Amino acid sequence: MINPEFTEEEKEKIHYERFHHPHPRVQQKMEVIWLKSQGETHQKIAQLSGIHVNTVTKYLKEYEEGGIEKLKEVKFNKPESELINYKETIEQELRKSPPTSISQASMKIEELTGIKRSPTQVRVFLKKIGMKCRKVGVMPSKADPEIQDAFKKKS
Repeated sequence: MINPEFTEEEKEKIHYERFHHPHPRVQQKMEVIWLKSQGETHQKIAQLSGIHVNTVTKYLKEYEEGGIEKLKEVKFNKPESELINYKETIEQELRKSPPTSISQASMKIEELTGIKRSPTQVRVFLKKIGMKCRKVGVMPSKADPEIQDAFKKKS
C-alpha cells in the first residue's frame, strides 16, 4: 500500500485544486489524493470516488513520482496519421494538379507515398492540412460556347 507523507501546504493546494481546476479528471485525481491525505484506505477511496482500486493506486504513484504538478497533466491518446510525414509533398503535388475527386486524390497520395487510405480518411487529412473539397461546376449541354464568350465580352 502506498502511504505518501503530506505537508499542510500540500494539503491546502490539493484541497483547492480538487474544486478549482478546470479539468474534471484532474479534480478527480485531487479528490483521491485528498482522501488519502485524510487517512482513508484504498478501498474506501475507490468506493467514495466511484473508481477502481487500481486507479487509486495509479494516481498515488503519479503523486509520488511528480507531486501535484504530475497529477495536473492531462494526457489523451491522439494518433497521428502516417501521411503527416509527407504533408509538404502531397500539398505541393495536389496544388500543382488538383484532383477532381477524393478517389482521385487518394490514388495520387498512394502513388506518391505508398500509403493507401480510404476516401474518408483522405478527406479528413486534406481538411486537416487546409485543403477543401470543391464541387465542380458544369456547363449546360445545350449552351453554345461561342455565344457565351460573346456575352461575357459585352457584359
